[in-house]
Amino acid sequence: MQLIDCPWCGPREEVEFSYGGQAGVAYPADPAALSDEEWASYVFYRDNPKGRFAERWNHAIGCRRWFSAVRDTATYRFEAR
Repeated sequence: MQLIDCPWCGPREEVEFSYGGQAGVAYPADPAALSDEEWASYVFYRDNPKGRFAERWNHAIGCRRWFSAVRDTATYRFEAR
């Protein structure tokens, strides 16, 4: 069982968390001005690197807080938060 270190609760089993996607994706300043293609790009397209990747996680069955973490996508090991 993988343990994920919640910044507020400490290490907990991974089943308590939900994945929130890539970290650092800014919401468009004026979403109404985007074309359909630009909006689709914002909603659906994310980086998919092999290796270290900054992600958002939610401690859904715990404190329910969001936090950012760096995870190695090849090994699934969390490296930092």
